[in-house]
Amino acid sequence: MKKTVHYWVRKSHRYLGLFTAVQFLMWTIGGLYFSWTNLDDIHGDQFHKEVMPQTISSDLLANIKDSTLQIERIRLRFIEHQPHFWINDEQLIDAKTGETRGGITEKEALGIAQMHLIDDLKVKRIERIEEVGKHHEYRERPLPAYVISYEGNDNVKAYISIADGGFQRVRHQSWRNFDFLWMMHTMDYQGRDNFNNWLLRIFSVVGLVTIILGMTLFFYSSNTIRKWRKRRK
Repeated sequence: MKKTVHYWVRKSHRYLGLFTAVQFLMWTIGGLYFSWTNLDDIHGDQFHKEVMPQTISSDLLANIKDSTLQIERIRLRFIEHQPHFWINDEQLIDAKTGETRGGITEKEALGIAQMHLIDDLKVKRIERIEEVGKHHEYRERPLPAYVISYEGNDNVKAYISIADGGFQRVRHQSWRNFDFLWMMHTMDYQGRDNFNNWLLRIFSVVGLVTIILGMTLFFYSSNTIRKWRKRRK
């Protein structure tokens, strides 16, 4: 009977260990990477410059020509150092002329990026993107947008919303490594942050069973425990 139990415990532990080995390895690699990296660097803070706060006179609101416009939400944008209003998350209006704009140009996007990022970065190219996939580094952000790529091994990219001229994100290679390992860590292959997904729950339970079987296997395999059990008998 003891031999049979030992056999099945060993067999189960072996195959469950094989089944969970890759995921356990990714959890370990991810944990090491997370603990040895600076989160501020992952966010790309080292590429940002300090942006001085800018203000304007509230009188400029009177320049809005559409008198029927009901303002529920308003944000201030500076495009080529000129103030603009982003109203109700849908209209971009020049604060000085009151004219409604249909978006920003490539030249203006480059100027916005230059306001936010350090001067050491050299522009390689600028592209317009209309849509992105679920795993894209610019997922769940305003589209269309300009993506500005910079020279260097970090493969830095800045994203500027075309509709309102808002500086959205800066992405680089360390962030991409973090994003991949975080996806493997949470096992949420869509949004990355759902810790309640069933795949993660199943692997957690299987991992716990594997550990318990390993401890049981040690109990049945240990010469010390065998001798102790014999003495008790």
